[in-house]
Formats: sequence, C-alpha cells, structure tokens
Amino acid sequence: MSDLSGRTTIVVGASRGLGHGIATSLAEAGAPVVAVSRSTAEFTAPTNGEGSIRVETADAADASSAGRLLDLHEPDNVVLVAGANPHMRPLQHHTWESFSATWETDVRITFHWLREILLKPLRPGARVIAISSGAALAGSPLSGGYAGAKATQRFITGYAQDEAQRAALDITFTSVLPRMTPATELGRTAARAYAVRDNQTQEEYLRHMGPTLTPQITGEAIVNLIRTQSTDIAPAYLLTGGGLKPLN
Repeated sequence: MSDLSGRTTIVVGASRGLGHGIATSLAEAGAPVVAVSRSTAEFTAPTNGEGSIRVETADAADASSAGRLLDLHEPDNVVLVAGANPHMRPLQHHTWESFSATWETDVRITFHWLREILLKPLRPGARVIAISSGAALAGSPLSGGYAGAKATQRFITGYAQDEAQRAALDITFTSVLPRMTPATELGRTAARAYAVRDNQTQEEYLRHMGPTLTPQITGEAIVNLIRTQSTDIAPAYLLTGGGLKPLN
C-alpha cells in the first residue's frame, strides 16, 4: 500500500477543513482522489504531478449518493469526513432539532456509506476510514447530541469491520477521532463557546489543548494509515497535533 498511484480514494466532505487537507495530502502522495462535497471545492494541483483530484458535488447524506459514487468511481479506499456543525449552547437551550442535527447528518452518512461498501463490496485490500471526533471520548456538553453521534460513528465502523470479517471480505475499517482544533470552523466555534463558559479567553482555552491539529497533519496521518499493513491497523485512533494514537 506504500504506492498510492492508481488506487482511487473517495474523500467524502472534502470542501474544507480536515477533509480538504486529507484530499490534498492523498493527491500529493500520488493517489487519484474523488473529492465529494455539497458545495464546489477548489484544490491546487499536486506539486509532484502524480496524483489528481476530481470534484463531485453531491449530498453525502442522500441514501442514493453512496451507491452511485461507489459504482461510478470503483474506489480502493474511502474516507468519510462530512458532517454538520452543531449549535453550541447548553442542553436546556437546545431544541430536539438542534440536539439531533448531527445524528441526522454524521451518523446517517456513516450508515449509508458503510452499508453500501459492504453490499458492493469494495475490492480486496480496500481501506475505509470514518472520521469521528475526540468528543466521542470526552463528551461535549455544549453541542447537544454531537458526542453521542460521533461515538455511534465509531460503533458503526466497528460493526462494519465485524461484518466484513464474517463475510471474508478483505476490507479494513477503522475510525479516527480528531481532537478539537481551531484550524476548522467547527473547532473555532466550539473553542469560543467553551472559553466563554469557563471564563477564559479563547487563546487560554486552546493553550491547554497542546499542539494544534492542522489539516496538513491530518492529511499526512491518513496517508500513513492507508499505507499501513492491514494487520497493524487498530480499530480506532485518537488524532492530535502530535499524530495518531491507537485506541482499544
């Protein structure tokens, strides 16, 4: 898996933030990338001239999108990054609609795509990475159902791995849980909200989180994970500015 040339990777949610960094890093590593997003995304050409990025505009949460794009592009790898930005407010100020928004997007996307990947199935040796959140471990009291939704993404990914093994499919599923980062719109919004809640400045709040996780660091981590032997891949990873840490 060290040579990614000719191994198409679909990145779902590639228009901005960590997804954009993942798509860019994969192309720089030589992979043909299909960047899926609801809005038009722009990418610079890979500097090594080997990889490529093709943009597909689609709603990843639509039940028909996963099957259609998998059939169209026949990918070797799939990375799921897309999701909603939760409303940041205390529990009593949420409505059910705002509380459950990430269940209706993030969890829905993971369910539809992993289901279609198992039904198709992808080619032997395929890698499927679902981007969850560090909130699945630590909680997120201002973001409604976000932490529970991200934990469910991790559970669903584990269920998919079990089903792949039961069906003797040579497909590796794993989830990656990035720590909050001011490098994304979601992270900046959350950091502001929690800083106010804790009577801190945003800079003070972020200082306690350690090295900043950037889209570039995220992209390089995903490239390295795809290049890792399947037998060495953990069921889940925490991702910080310092890199990947396996989770049991």
